[in-house]
Amino acid sequence: MSYLKSLPSETTLLQVFQAYPGPARHLLAFHELVLRGESPFTPGERELIAAYVSGLNSCDYCHGIHTVTAEAFGIPEGTLAAALADLESANVDARLKPVLAYVGKLTRTPAKMTDADAEAVFAAGWDERALHDAVLVCALFNFMNRMVEGLGIRAAEGYTTTSGERLKNAGYAGLAELLDAPA
Repeated sequence: MSYLKSLPSETTLLQVFQAYPGPARHLLAFHELVLRGESPFTPGERELIAAYVSGLNSCDYCHGIHTVTAEAFGIPEGTLAAALADLESANVDARLKPVLAYVGKLTRTPAKMTDADAEAVFAAGWDERALHDAVLVCALFNFMNRMVEGLGIRAAEGYTTTSGERLKNAGYAGLAELLDAPA
């Protein structure tokens, strides 16, 4: 139930963006850059990171939508649930496990990050740009999770799939085009 009384009780994030388009335009442009721009990670891998961080934060709204989006980009179904249950034994690409471990630690205990954490990412074959991009996705979704939870936003049944597929097909730039539609 949304805490914004001027919006419907079952408000979606898109409706919040439509109600407050000024900040939303900048936020969606940043999403487009971080999640769809040039990166060592594929869009699916970045959506995987987003969904993983959201799962760690117990943000069902973001976790659900970005799991659907990651899967639409080719991440195998069930990967996120397995990674959240036990990253070490999960059927996750070996190169991505240290990245997910890194963003997991950054999400849970940011002040405890060490050189060894970064070195594990580098040892898996990623470069500094990849570490930078993983940190940006992690930071963005820690922000988004707090925004969603702080505003009381929940996804109605079916919305997760609709939103995830929309993000896969139109990206965040496409979502920004919907800001002028009625809330």
